[in-house]
Amino acid sequence: MSVKHEQEYNKDFYAWVTHNAELMRQGRFSEIDTNHIIEELESMGKSERRELVNRLALLLSHLLKWHLQPGLRGNSWKYTIKEQRIKIFDLLEDSPSLNHELALKVEHAYEQAVIIAMRETGLEEDKFPRESPFTLSQCLDDRFLPE
Repeated sequence: MSVKHEQEYNKDFYAWVTHNAELMRQGRFSEIDTNHIIEELESMGKSERRELVNRLALLLSHLLKWHLQPGLRGNSWKYTIKEQRIKIFDLLEDSPSLNHELALKVEHAYEQAVIIAMRETGLEEDKFPRESPFTLSQCLDDRFLPE
């Protein structure tokens, strides 16, 4: 990696991005900052996966609240459930290969969901099922609300 690339990358990220994009458009591939571009592409993929897991965790936390606190159900929870489903579908539409990641990360998302739901409800951890009481298909079904 050249010192010039390192300095450009660290000094002004936006300028580095636009400069490297222009080099690619011009076909000047030998001049691009390949190492940093690889790092940034990998980081973008990880970021998309993290956002998907976070969206699923928020969805699961609200499904848990809906299930465990029926007397407190309201439009806010219902709209959050709907919003998270839409955002998950948007992410999956933009990056269909994340469907596989979603199935692999559902347990991790559920662990996060329990923490979120504990914080928001004041319920203790033993009030929540150890494993998600909802299947992935239920979570993503826009007609499903637990009773």
